[in-house]
Amino acid sequence: MSCIRFNTPAQRAQMRALAPSMITAEEAAALHPAPEVTDSKIARLRILARDSNPKIRESAASSHNTPVDVFETLARDADEGVRACVARNEYAPCDVLRMLASDPSERVRGFLAINFYVPDDAMSALASDDNATVQRLVRWKTELAST
Repeated sequence: MSCIRFNTPAQRAQMRALAPSMITAEEAAALHPAPEVTDSKIARLRILARDSNPKIRESAASSHNTPVDVFETLARDADEGVRACVARNEYAPCDVLRMLASDPSERVRGFLAINFYVPDDAMSALASDDNATVQRLVRWKTELAST
């Protein structure tokens, strides 16, 4: 089953008609709060992080609710895709992000360079990275943040 929703022309017209009275993101969040993070959810994330399939581990690395110790383990994963998911996760702990600043993969360091939650000392290290693409991404993010 697909999670993609295709609206009919009538539905799209109705949404456009309602647009002037749309609620803010804060109001929507108050009306539809995120589900509670339960012990069973954390246990499932721990199981996902140990799966033999790196794509499954990537899903744990991408979660907002991944525990710190699991982030630390995933940041040392043998699969570069898993580490890249940690690098771009805005909820990853700063110490984990710092560790990834010296990752051997330019892909991981590139994703880290565009994460707005990376500590300044790690960004300084990335700014002088050996890889020109990583350096350009740091400059791009800096320019984007200053506008």
